[in-house]
Amino acid sequence: MKLHAAAACSLLTALCSAQDKSPAGVVPQKPFTIGAGKPVEAIKTEPHLRNVRQLTFEGENAEAYWSHDGTRVILQRRTPDMPADQIYVLDLASGAMQLVSTGKGRTTCSYFLQGDKKIVFGSTHHQGDAPPVVKMTGHGYQWVVHQEYDLFLANADGTGLSQLTTTPGYDAEATVCAITGAIVFTSVRDGDLEVYTMEADGSNCKRITNRKGYDGGAFFSHDGSKLVLRSSFPKDEAQAAQDATLLGQQIVRPSLMEITVCKRDGSEFRQITKNGAANFAPFWLPGDKRILFASNWKGVEQAAKSGDRSTARLFNLYLINEDGTGIEQVTDSGEFDSFPMFSPDGRHLVWASNRYNQKPGETNLFVAEWID
Repeated sequence: MKLHAAAACSLLTALCSAQDKSPAGVVPQKPFTIGAGKPVEAIKTEPHLRNVRQLTFEGENAEAYWSHDGTRVILQRRTPDMPADQIYVLDLASGAMQLVSTGKGRTTCSYFLQGDKKIVFGSTHHQGDAPPVVKMTGHGYQWVVHQEYDLFLANADGTGLSQLTTTPGYDAEATVCAITGAIVFTSVRDGDLEVYTMEADGSNCKRITNRKGYDGGAFFSHDGSKLVLRSSFPKDEAQAAQDATLLGQQIVRPSLMEITVCKRDGSEFRQITKNGAANFAPFWLPGDKRILFASNWKGVEQAAKSGDRSTARLFNLYLINEDGTGIEQVTDSGEFDSFPMFSPDGRHLVWASNRYNQKPGETNLFVAEWID
């Protein structure tokens, strides 16, 4: 892989400096250089991504979310010598990686709290040292929602761990409002997978969604006024009943999830995508008028035409307006691309991808300058 010297130099000297005018909710950053990882070849059919760097180089690395000062990302990571995912913090200047979860059980979905001194993540370690196991059905694309998951708070270095949720069943998928510091998360505490908010200390818990089927994976808009999430839309009552049965087995089918939006209190809930595919990992663009998300909808369309179901596994990143118009493909690696998040100043994008893998099944993190 080759990268022009000028392009590499441009990234090494890219500074997240303050701007005179920033989109709503976007926070200018102090001058900062991304030195972690190494430059990799950009793909010509990805004009939104410039000066791409690969940040990790082995195992499964995903759901990397920026610190509020834009100098670190927190992620879940599993290497071949690990029994399950654990939470790490990656310093974007030096590339240093630090384990911040216990190393026991299974973890998921981590995020920095306001001020970047504390973190929140989902973990099962309090239910046993070994990661829990769920027997999959072997029919179609499925996710596991382990009933052992609870949310935990810790200092940013992993010390001072405390349990945040104690209700039976799945509590995970926590993210944080940059404006108010509130936490939004997904829980099965009322019998179905719904979205809830609470304060950073666990108080003032409120149910946000109230509909049949999965709602989760929510992120606040930059200005804190809205949520974007993924929601299941079963085709009929029979499919809804099947989904309920699977949930009883701690399994979710993401193959029919759409991107949805609502106010932070759950009002004005509306569906954004309507492509009948697996749409997830949405995140607001600066300005909070457009959404970047992952989807296999083109792969599903190809599979329907060719009969080759393998194309349905191809996920790309897409842009869409909040009203559902103007969809545009962003990534074109021919591999899995997902879990995008913009830096606090909106100048960089981090995401997970199978591109440039050394071994089959690896998922690594990448960062690039965002060109709008």
